Amino acid sequence: MSTPKFTVADIRQTFLDFFKDKAHTVVPSSPLVPGNDPTLMFTNSGMVQFKDVFLGTDKRPYVRAASVQACLRAGGKHNDLENVGYTARHHTFFEMLGNWSFGDYFKRESLKWGWELLTQVYKLPADKLWATVYIDDDEAYDIWTKEIGLPPERVVRIGDNKGGKYQSDNFWMMADTGPCGPCSEIFYDHGPHIPGGPPGSPDADGDRYIEIWNHVFMQFDMQPDGSVKKLPAPCVDTGMGLERLAAILQHVHSNYEIDIFDTLIKAAARETHTKDLSNPSLRVIADHIRATSFLVADGVIPSNEGRGYVQRRIIRRAIRHGYKLGQKQPFFHKLVPDLVKLMGDAYPNLRESEKRVMEVLKAEEERFYETLANGMEILDAALAGNAKVLPGDVAFKLHDTYGFPLDLSADVCRERGVTVDEAGFNAAMDKQKAQARAAGKFKMDRGLEYAGVSNIFTGYEKLEEQARVVALYAEGAQVDELKTGELGVIVLDTTPFYAESGGQVGDQGVIESQGAKFVVEDTQKIKSDVYGHHGMVTAGSLKVGDSVAAKVDMAKRQSTMRNHSVTHLMHKALREVLGGHVQQKGSLVDADKTRFDFTHNAPVTEEQVRDIEQRVNAEILMNQPTQARVMEIEAAKATGAMMLFGEKYGDTVRVLDIGSSRELCGGTHVSRTGDIGLFKITSEGGVAAGIRRVEAVTGANALAYLQQLENTVNRAAGALKAPATELQARIAQVQEQVKSLEKEVAALKGKLASSQGDELLAQAVDVKGVKVLAARLEGADAKTLRETMDKLKDKLKSAAIVLASVDGGKVQLAAGVTADSMGKVKAGELVNFVAQQVGGKGGGKADMAMAGGNDASKLPGALQSVQGWVAERV
Repeated sequence: MSTPKFTVADIRQTFLDFFKDKAHTVVPSSPLVPGNDPTLMFTNSGMVQFKDVFLGTDKRPYVRAASVQACLRAGGKHNDLENVGYTARHHTFFEMLGNWSFGDYFKRESLKWGWELLTQVYKLPADKLWATVYIDDDEAYDIWTKEIGLPPERVVRIGDNKGGKYQSDNFWMMADTGPCGPCSEIFYDHGPHIPGGPPGSPDADGDRYIEIWNHVFMQFDMQPDGSVKKLPAPCVDTGMGLERLAAILQHVHSNYEIDIFDTLIKAAARETHTKDLSNPSLRVIADHIRATSFLVADGVIPSNEGRGYVQRRIIRRAIRHGYKLGQKQPFFHKLVPDLVKLMGDAYPNLRESEKRVMEVLKAEEERFYETLANGMEILDAALAGNAKVLPGDVAFKLHDTYGFPLDLSADVCRERGVTVDEAGFNAAMDKQKAQARAAGKFKMDRGLEYAGVSNIFTGYEKLEEQARVVALYAEGAQVDELKTGELGVIVLDTTPFYAESGGQVGDQGVIESQGAKFVVEDTQKIKSDVYGHHGMVTAGSLKVGDSVAAKVDMAKRQSTMRNHSVTHLMHKALREVLGGHVQQKGSLVDADKTRFDFTHNAPVTEEQVRDIEQRVNAEILMNQPTQARVMEIEAAKATGAMMLFGEKYGDTVRVLDIGSSRELCGGTHVSRTGDIGLFKITSEGGVAAGIRRVEAVTGANALAYLQQLENTVNRAAGALKAPATELQARIAQVQEQVKSLEKEVAALKGKLASSQGDELLAQAVDVKGVKVLAARLEGADAKTLRETMDKLKDKLKSAAIVLASVDGGKVQLAAGVTADSMGKVKAGELVNFVAQQVGGKGGGKADMAMAGGNDASKLPGALQSVQGWVAERV
């Protein structure tokens, strides 16, 4: 296509410049993963980053803002994934142009500036524009008709406000209650050649009139009874789809014809070797490379749950469409540089993450291609003939065994006019989950029925507590008494024992009462606010109602606290050293260590490990006090506390400050960073695609670890007769000596084999014109057997040879056949014949093959049988 007057990049920058001139602060796009907002899976509109401002829990230093926001609608309530590739305007990833007023300007300025930008700056023909207003929003109607001059027949009132109840597409609500207000939408008329009617008409769903800009006027506070009150400071929230606007300005009907998609579709065609640029699979690939690349740049790695699963679904859908085009090798990641050239200037984080994005996508491609062909064969077989429905059990097998998300199977089925038995799929999924629950020993689900009140946890302040037994359990059933030797679970009205949560293991200790002693091996939650103490009665007996002394094992708790506190510092250091994409994916904190899983797509280098250790230990040396505060969730967000993506938080949360780290955490921690003592990383490695694991120790465990390393170094230095400080040089010297000796040994073996080989020549027997030799070569390894074989074949000219050696009872075999004899005798068949007699098997090429066995006692007979075997074949 020719270069349009307004490229996507031009449209983006023109919008920001326009509102900057109107005294708006230009705000960068926020990540696709909403910060500190577990209610949303992905950022799906421009207002998400201002949500707290509208709710009144955040205040910005500006009252006017404008941004171009990266958005994603591919999971949860807002999911456009299944429509991508089949319509002109559906995308997973899209860009939203938006401007906001926080209690500053209102309807008049918003609508007039919108009209000015569209008609005077972007030069859209005024007679092509329509507007809608809420049915009783006379103010907006008058602005459009009397001040802007839009003809009344092109301003449509939409909505229903019967009995004071506000219900309409033109009345926006953040939730069932709270800020809300009427909308005014601007539409573009593509012309009579496109089917569809104007907004509000029976044919409004057609493609002729397309909404391009929505202006939301938050002026009311919705009450529980459906009535509204006026807000003290009305706000404006607008959103305009960049891709839709670009299609209009570039005089094309489909979003997939605009310049940015034209380039990406050509790049997809290049990598899939597709000549037909109108193929819908190319549109799918072009859309999905934007979504997946931005997700990786914002820290979302493919996985089997949450956001990572949505990411995996999008990637695999793109791969499947490439496969459909005939591409059987990884190709998708190769589009990333094309995308970065198009959007890297507007989104610097994408440019900075280019290499990592390519690595993550390539790894996922390689993973899926291993099973894609087999999965497609099963799918093709299931859809063969006149099948109208894909059975649910087949869809589940594709999901469970071959990594085909349900919507990917549905995508294939839709192309062939087939539906999916989703009910059957869900039944199979539920059955698997039930079996997993039955097989697994979930500590939170042991069938303990507890109907009492919540217990009081005092473990933040105390390690000992006077308490009363309120419930006892033995073998899952509630009992009145536990006796000596019995295993059980105790529930106390008050407890200092921390129940396993947030990666921190449950406390251990004892519960004692007048000669009775219960050793607590673990503490788990029966309910979210009821702790169960698991263990055994080692003396006396305990009854419901008994007064007891609950004592936490102080040494283990203190070690666990050190490891938990350092995990917060390590998490922060990992993000500083490796990048902001690092996100926690799991942790285990006990008295011995901290284990931390996180998103990162490359090994952590030795230099990076040292940097992380230095940062954490510097925080420890500062010996700053730890501060824990309980506050409302919105107040916690305002403090900037890190919240784990995907975690569900209650209305009240605990904000923990440890050094320079601030996170939400309900665990137990040290009083000062200096209490951690010392921090040392002991291991780092990968545990899954895009997931790394670090293990570390603190305090006395860190000292013991370093002392053990020192002992190992000293012993090695002693063995090598060198000071510890010169150990590295001494090891290098020994390695050179070993290499030299290995060369000498190999040379001697070669001479020995050569001399033995010369002696063996006389043992060769002529069998119908082929020299047959089967002999044992003492002291030969595999390399020597092969080298000797080559020399014997050269000297015997036309021959079939088997050589064998024995080392520690293991037999090593080599068979060789000269070129002129391979038509009759194959080395692979010959060596396998001999190997089977000595308890092994083997095979290989026709001219040379190797094998092994474990019964050396049968070797003489096996070698004697070679002559007869060859005689039968020549």
